[in-house]
Amino acid sequence: MHEHSDQSAAADHGVVISGPDKKENCGVVGIYGHPNATDLCVLAMHALQHRGQESAGIAVSNGEDIRGHVGMGLVSDVFPKEQQQKMTTWGDTAIGHVRYSTAGSSNIANAQPMLVEYSLGQMALAHNGNLVNAMLLRDEYEAHGHIFKGTSDTEVIIHLLAKPTHISKPDTFAHVCRHLQGSFCLLLLTPEKIEAARDARGIRPLCIGRFANGGYIIASETCALDIVDAELVREVEPGEIVTIDKNGLHSRYYEQPGTVKPAHCIFEQVYFANPSSMVFGENVHNVRLAMGRQLAREAGVDADIVVPVPNCATCAAQGYAQESGIPYDRGFTVSHYAGRSFIEPEQPMRDLAVKMKLNVIREVVEGKRVIVIEDSIVRGTTTRGKMSALRRAGAKEIHLRVASPPIKNPCFYGIDFPSKKELIANERSVEEIAKYLGIDSLHYISLEGMLSCVSKPADHYCNACWSGKYPISVDEIVTRYSQDRFQKKLFE
Repeated sequence: MHEHSDQSAAADHGVVISGPDKKENCGVVGIYGHPNATDLCVLAMHALQHRGQESAGIAVSNGEDIRGHVGMGLVSDVFPKEQQQKMTTWGDTAIGHVRYSTAGSSNIANAQPMLVEYSLGQMALAHNGNLVNAMLLRDEYEAHGHIFKGTSDTEVIIHLLAKPTHISKPDTFAHVCRHLQGSFCLLLLTPEKIEAARDARGIRPLCIGRFANGGYIIASETCALDIVDAELVREVEPGEIVTIDKNGLHSRYYEQPGTVKPAHCIFEQVYFANPSSMVFGENVHNVRLAMGRQLAREAGVDADIVVPVPNCATCAAQGYAQESGIPYDRGFTVSHYAGRSFIEPEQPMRDLAVKMKLNVIREVVEGKRVIVIEDSIVRGTTTRGKMSALRRAGAKEIHLRVASPPIKNPCFYGIDFPSKKELIANERSVEEIAKYLGIDSLHYISLEGMLSCVSKPADHYCNACWSGKYPISVDEIVTRYSQDRFQKKLFE
């Protein structure tokens, strides 16, 4: 399963705060036809570090064979200078991956790209997303004697690609993509080419860039293109497979355009993506500004200052301040050297990690009526701690405003939202949540208001975590907790 991230919206790519409750998918990058492919891949992975901070890996091709290196930790941990220098001679084509896993599935066997040898030779695969039918496929393959090393749904895709009856198809990759249900952005590396595929609903973002020398880059977000001086060409379209080889860039569709309605994950705009990125055709920073302005129109209140929960809600708070005319200020300070709270599997340790890196600036909030802007609230436990810290620092009033609606349903497409019973907005009124958080007032942006802030039609976005209307019909809903049986069987 692919999830992740503690925080995508860190404007400076530094430590991120609002997010032991929210984890999501991963980040992928591919570099084709560049003499510095490994170095550029590492740089691009640094730019995507917000999408996955548990493991990292790169697979490199020289046109004849593929070599790979993966490890646990940040990109800088897995690819220190000496390792990076060692890999510079491996080839001019590479794919990279940064990953976040849920508690219990933190294991090197799940690190990517996954590099294997099969009947046709070598292949490496990197995946961003979550397959809702992964368990069903895995059960089927295990029943036929297939052996799995880890718990990742990416490994299931490897088995599909290597299946003899699939290999015999005229287009194996397209055939396999049609078997996959859920969200996926895939990068497949063979010795001679890179292939990229995006699910037919375009749930997760994936873009194409070009280098001045004619080489190409494919990445989860455009911020990865910026850091390596590549020019944005376009997005990989939903249902599209892009091939990059010695003859250039080619495209085909495994699902014809227009046959499936898009379901872009608007949480990419709310929370995951870097503010500098272009996602689903528009700049993330501008979308978040618009959400903040809309929130101010819907939920105005008399106050002295507007402060964001750093760093995720900074853009929305700026928009709220602009629309309301209430001064924007910095109410929290962040330690960029504290541990990352999202990697802690237990809530008490998460709470301690948040306290270590988030401090209230007493002189800013003391005696003030404070509007706090948050991007979202999931469990509410860490939000409660932040509000308590504000109260202890002397805030006279605390009015929490949230730039997304109440999250009442789990996600099955790559966001590690908890089960319904753990979601604070499930079966609780706004007033009850405000009481739990210890604040004077609470207001969420409306679903309609949030959707009015993006450029595409409202029905082109997935909003299942708020509305409960899932765009993909699932016979057997699979969450991260059903991975437990594999953990017990494989790793205990």
